[in-house]
Amino acid sequence: MLAFQLNEILMLLQQMCIYLVIAYLLSKTPLFAPLTRITFRWPYKIVCYLVFSGFCIMGTYFGFHINDSIANTRATGAVLGGILGGPLVGMAVGLTGGIHRYTLGGFSAFACMISTVTEGLLGGLVHSTLIRTGRREKLFDPWVVAGTAFCAEILQMLIILLLAKPYSEALLLVKNIALPMIIANSAGSGMFMRILLDRRVIIEKYSSSFSSKALKIAARTEGVLRKGFNQENSTRVARILYEELGVGAVAITDRDKLLAFIGIGDDHHIPGQPITSPHTHRAIEEHRVVYADGDEVPYQCSITPNCRLGSSLVIPLLGESDRVIGTIKLYEPRNKLISSINLTLGEGIARLFSTQILAGSFEAQRQLLVETELKLLHAQVNPHFLFNALNTLSAVIRRDPEEARRLVQHLSTFFRKNLKRQNNDVTLSDEIEHVNAYLRIQQARYAGQLHVDFAFDDASLDAVLPAFSLQPLVENAVKHGTSQLLGQGKVHIGSSIENGQLRIWVEDNAGLYNPPPQGDGLGMNLVDRRIKARFGENYGLSVQSLPDNRTRVEIHLPCCTEAIA
Repeated sequence: MLAFQLNEILMLLQQMCIYLVIAYLLSKTPLFAPLTRITFRWPYKIVCYLVFSGFCIMGTYFGFHINDSIANTRATGAVLGGILGGPLVGMAVGLTGGIHRYTLGGFSAFACMISTVTEGLLGGLVHSTLIRTGRREKLFDPWVVAGTAFCAEILQMLIILLLAKPYSEALLLVKNIALPMIIANSAGSGMFMRILLDRRVIIEKYSSSFSSKALKIAARTEGVLRKGFNQENSTRVARILYEELGVGAVAITDRDKLLAFIGIGDDHHIPGQPITSPHTHRAIEEHRVVYADGDEVPYQCSITPNCRLGSSLVIPLLGESDRVIGTIKLYEPRNKLISSINLTLGEGIARLFSTQILAGSFEAQRQLLVETELKLLHAQVNPHFLFNALNTLSAVIRRDPEEARRLVQHLSTFFRKNLKRQNNDVTLSDEIEHVNAYLRIQQARYAGQLHVDFAFDDASLDAVLPAFSLQPLVENAVKHGTSQLLGQGKVHIGSSIENGQLRIWVEDNAGLYNPPPQGDGLGMNLVDRRIKARFGENYGLSVQSLPDNRTRVEIHLPCCTEAIA
């Protein structure tokens, strides 16, 4: 009898080894990820039900027949389903495995079905008890699981004795299978949980390593690229990545050239060089991550064949409207592949740096706008203009007091518009009033030598535009245009709305326009930069000039009758 039971124990343990090998292989797949943590979400509970129902049925098939019954490891699936999924999942797993066993027949079929459901419920009760008492970590203790399976198998033997008929055969069956099944299911359940626990530890270590590296990199690179996406800042970031990730080399590029390179190959990968790598060009053009592992996707340094780098990961950096503005590149030498953690972390780092660059760009635009508005505001209160206006007023008072009174009103209007605008946006009619006051003073100064013609579309008068957009253009047309003529100067100002755009133009008959230096922060260039920073590159100024004939400057803006955000 003892020899027979030992043989049964060995046979069940052999079957259990196959069972556990399958469990180990499956633990390497994403399917087992939900089983490594306690969850109350139904999608994970369904996964738990499906996995352990499969193992429950598998345990029956792996068993062997004794006295018209089956010695098996079915209890392992039912108990684990209940412990990890709770009472409902445990009962569902037990019911599925029990019904499957019942369909196979035998005098103990009904008793085995009931016992399997009971085993699943027992696992579920252990789950509920440990959760309720705040000892949820015990659910992953192999000894707790083995002990639960031990009790479940004893319950199964009692149920067989109670329900299987005839009793004499049930008693003989229990004598033959009790010890082998108790040992095999207890040991198997504990070992199964050990596999899950090892998988959980690996995931936690991976997550911990990932989080630690990500936080450290984020802390060390905080705000660096917000100061500008240039060679100096890129080199600082590349060095931090090289130190934290432990890869063979790190490079950062813009769309055209290498900005930084740290690590193996820095003797021939020189910042400032044009991009020559086909993988980098592909990442930029196709807007995607490109991984050349040197095996499935060949990798060869595009600069020198003697380079020791053997694999490359190229991750795009994104700017406004998800446009690729550059790349981060991670390299490993030929004897080492890029690890999965560095691959995943690299994509996260690229998103972090893209956000930094974008934030820096927006900050620069805001600064530009503030600087522009301040410069414009101060530029209007021009001491020379005030001095000339007062001199003109002094001359007019002696010969025409009424005209002098009107000039005082115009001067008052001009400075009031300069100093008392409550926001950044004004209507075109308000801008015209400001410009008209300026021109009236200039007409008095040039005593009949300046003729002004207005041609504004009535539909455009309520359109909204940034304050001080028109006045610098008019001042430029007079100061650098008509004032230089010997004959009469003419300034033509008008507006229209075309295809949903507001178009305003200022034209003079001097034709003396010279493009300002790139760094000029005043006048036309300043207005153009201000509009582009606010509305985009599709808007701004355009200039048409016929030398010694005419100069026409046009403002293009989106047509809007409400304050611009």
